[in-house]
Amino acid sequence: MADLRTRYLGLRLPSPLVVAASPLTREVACARALEAAGAGAVVMDSLFEEEVIEDARRRAADLQKDIDRGGTQGRHPAGGGCLDDYLERIAALKAALEIPVIASLNGVSASGWLEHARLIARAGADALELNLYAIPADPRVSAERVEAGYLEVVRALRRELTLPLAVKIGPQFSAPLHFARRLAQAGADAVVIFNRFYQPDIDLLRRVVVPRIQLSHPQESLLRVRWAALMAGRVELEIAVTGGFHRPMDAIKALLAGAQVVQMASALLERGPEALREVHRGLDGWMQEHEHPDLDAFRGSMSYLRAADPGGYERANYREALHGFSLPPDLCP
Repeated sequence: MADLRTRYLGLRLPSPLVVAASPLTREVACARALEAAGAGAVVMDSLFEEEVIEDARRRAADLQKDIDRGGTQGRHPAGGGCLDDYLERIAALKAALEIPVIASLNGVSASGWLEHARLIARAGADALELNLYAIPADPRVSAERVEAGYLEVVRALRRELTLPLAVKIGPQFSAPLHFARRLAQAGADAVVIFNRFYQPDIDLLRRVVVPRIQLSHPQESLLRVRWAALMAGRVELEIAVTGGFHRPMDAIKALLAGAQVVQMASALLERGPEALREVHRGLDGWMQEHEHPDLDAFRGSMSYLRAADPGGYERANYREALHGFSLPPDLCP
């Protein structure tokens, strides 16, 4: 067998295949099955600051009702709830798994990010993935202001924590490489590309906005592979890719482009641990076939800096793809 061991966020991983943030880690038994299938680490589902706030308000209201009815007045509304449940799950996963456990945090305020990150560190998480997701719906807010807010969160956490930090970003930045460099300067250790934003839909019958969850498909991985290739060796961050990695070939391309790890979720939600086994076996078989003893033997060999034709990652690829497309002869009779 080939040596699939790697390092990510200063942690030793037995495999570059990481379980992405998803409901897959809500049950210890599921996480253990994924570890047995070849996962190198697990990223927990995100803790959302809004949920913590709403939960505290709801429990405070319930407590007040109980007091008004003459019930027990010794309970404290800050105890228990979704925050404590999340922290307890960190401890449970750490006790059950040998692979690293990476917590995921999605906040809305600077104080919330910091407070919850401290608790996550105390609970024993090996690292923290920051899910930076805000909708700049105010036309008065500039792109520069949005980025500045993200960077300040990273700086604040780095000042207070020694926990390794990965920052998960979306694909809609004007200059992703420049922003990645600024993340490194702010204290991030890795960048995760890219967040998949679930787009709201409109129910035509009821005329209301409704949530829609669509799992990824392999074609989405190419966007991640491209930007991994453009970033590798050009930003001082480790690179994790996520979104569309279903097959061995998808993971191999990402590693060739320069990714440190490949995160998977949708394929696992569809087919369970067997999907991870298939990618693990496929990666191992490909490395043996091409006589690569370990990941460093080929990682980044197709990055922008090392590719024979780096222009393929830029506009040339777009132009050639369009010029090379032929219309079917009977398309417009």
